[in-house]
Amino acid sequence: MPRREGRSERGIASVRPRDLSGSLTRQSILVAATTLLVDCLSFSLTSASAYPPMWRWAVLVAIVLVDAGLATAPRLSGVVAVAQAAVAVAGSALLPGNGGPPPQLNSAGLLISAYRAGAWLDTGPAVASLICLAAGTVGGQLLGGGHFEEGRLLLDPMANALLPWLVGRYTTARRAYIAELEQRSEREQRERRQALAEAIAEERSSIAHDLHDVISHHVSAISVHAGVARLKATTSTDAVDVTDSPPASGRGDPLLASLAAVETSSRAAMLDLRRLLDFLHGNASGPSGEDRQPGLDDLAALLDTVRAAGLRARVTVHGVPPELPESLDIAVYRVVQEMLTNALRHGDGRTADVELRYDRSSLTVTTTNPLPAGTRARPDSPHRGLQGIRSRAAMFDGSTGYGPTPDGRAWITTVTFPLSPLDPS
Repeated sequence: MPRREGRSERGIASVRPRDLSGSLTRQSILVAATTLLVDCLSFSLTSASAYPPMWRWAVLVAIVLVDAGLATAPRLSGVVAVAQAAVAVAGSALLPGNGGPPPQLNSAGLLISAYRAGAWLDTGPAVASLICLAAGTVGGQLLGGGHFEEGRLLLDPMANALLPWLVGRYTTARRAYIAELEQRSEREQRERRQALAEAIAEERSSIAHDLHDVISHHVSAISVHAGVARLKATTSTDAVDVTDSPPASGRGDPLLASLAAVETSSRAAMLDLRRLLDFLHGNASGPSGEDRQPGLDDLAALLDTVRAAGLRARVTVHGVPPELPESLDIAVYRVVQEMLTNALRHGDGRTADVELRYDRSSLTVTTTNPLPAGTRARPDSPHRGLQGIRSRAAMFDGSTGYGPTPDGRAWITTVTFPLSPLDPS
């Protein structure tokens, strides 16, 4: 019962590429808007009246433009980093600190652009962007009149450029490592599935060869010898060919009837073996034509076969037969076939009654056949045929029951298959 896709290992169940791209775009816009808001508020609070309005508005517009660039495509991260560094230097040159602390220009923009450069760019452009950002930070400090004795000339480049750049590089390396692990896992899964498929195909081929060598030759020999024996027996002066007079009518030689039944059964077994060999070789031709698997529509031919062997079998149907799935139809046929075979081998070999009872939720198959006189039934030690019936029923969540009647004169086997309810629509 097959399944299907779904990669929920990292909390993403089946996200289409378009949805993922849209989510990244929205997040980039949100990051750029937040950075712009932080930088604008910081600049406004520190330069409310200390600088000329014209220069103050010019620097503010420049901050807005470079922070808005953080929402652009990742491939432009280097250009955005250079622009951020240029604004830091130019703004400090236009608005000197006059010996006090340098103006707060685009500190948040420097941080985010350094991270983007480290995360999205290749090594060469990423290093160049880092140098530009560090130079812009140092230039802004020099032109803004910072307090160099406090060590800020070294601290600011490390905090505003190097640290976020390293975090970006680490994020990229981690993402690449996880992607490599996922690809390796998928590749190993494909290799395992391919190896399993090859092993199954090889095992099927081996089983097919064994069946052909060990079983098919012997069964075909049985068919040939039974046909030759029947033909020789019918050439005698007092023999009667039973192919036109089944033993149930009281006419014909029982020996000839047995030979005819052996010949017919062995031919049917050869057909089943050919179907099985085709399936194991992967050359099954489908359900149509002569090679289809037998189902309940073939019960009449099955009854003719067991009647030719001397078993008077009768089938009664109760209820309206629904349209059964092909696999279930084949399984029910095989169960009835096994029941009649057990009745022929372990019963008195004369009669067997098969009942098919359909209701809304189940199909019940019941077989009753007399036991030979003086035979003591042992329901606690079932034959291999009953084990096969149980396994077929279990494949469809069915149940199996068997055992002698209370008087010990007959054997009853019951198998119930659950049926799916009909679709009311």
